[in-house]
Amino acid sequence: MTDAATPLAGWTHTYSGKVRDLYRPEDGTDRMLVVASDRVSAFDVVLEPAITGKGALLTTLSLWWFDQLAGGDGGRAIPNHLLAGATPPAETDGRGMVVQALEMLPVECVVRGYLTGSGWVEYQQDGTVCGIPLPEGLGNGDRLPEPIFTPAYKAPLGEHDENISFDRTVELVGAERAAELRDTSLEIYRRAAALAEAKGLILADTKFEFGVDGDGTLTLADEVLTSDSSRYWDAETWRTAETPAARMASFDKQIVRDWLAANWDKQGTPPALPADIVTRTAAKYRELLDRLTA
Repeated sequence: MTDAATPLAGWTHTYSGKVRDLYRPEDGTDRMLVVASDRVSAFDVVLEPAITGKGALLTTLSLWWFDQLAGGDGGRAIPNHLLAGATPPAETDGRGMVVQALEMLPVECVVRGYLTGSGWVEYQQDGTVCGIPLPEGLGNGDRLPEPIFTPAYKAPLGEHDENISFDRTVELVGAERAAELRDTSLEIYRRAAALAEAKGLILADTKFEFGVDGDGTLTLADEVLTSDSSRYWDAETWRTAETPAARMASFDKQIVRDWLAANWDKQGTPPALPADIVTRTAAKYRELLDRLTA
């Protein structure tokens, strides 16, 4: 049974994604309960067993980052969706956040500070990332001259998100709001990257989701700067490792992806994850949280 089936007094379950479950209050107030489950997905499928403790680790890290971005790091306060003083049900075991209901914007705000992943593939072919020209001579895992904003359109459930241009973002949300999304995303990335660097970590890239409250204020929502939404590397390993794979070992579910890629042909039901893969993945999530918040 998934967390989505768990009855919570005063709340009605309304939706479950691959990782998060959403609940609405039975009193009709303009709130939501977001619960991060222990589920883990790869290659668009939810796997078994879950990663024990993952939901609480993700939520704890999101809450810590929301606090930093609310001025805890010395920067300006970025509005977020947390409702001050609201306590999630005890049954959520540290995995829940009570948040303000927002009008969510259909743009996933991706910021890249390093060349990797799909960006590296495109750069090798065209010298660009999401259509943005980059200097010649960059290698896999190299730092970009400046962080770049590469938005994506949040596709309907069951479909893949689509990389879009800034002009397309303007068409979707308007010129003023598009500029605000870009500028705020780059600001958050730079602040978070500086804090991570001070802890011996590299924030290679990340993605944000924003909504708008009743007053029209742009508001940071969902999770923020977690292992599931961001790519973190160890700074010393990045400087000294001899291969791209080694220098870019990340604090996320890459262990799961690698094991599944080697043991499943993406046909039928995926095999169950071995106990050591589950344990090692949970340890990576914990290590990131401990290093950032120490």
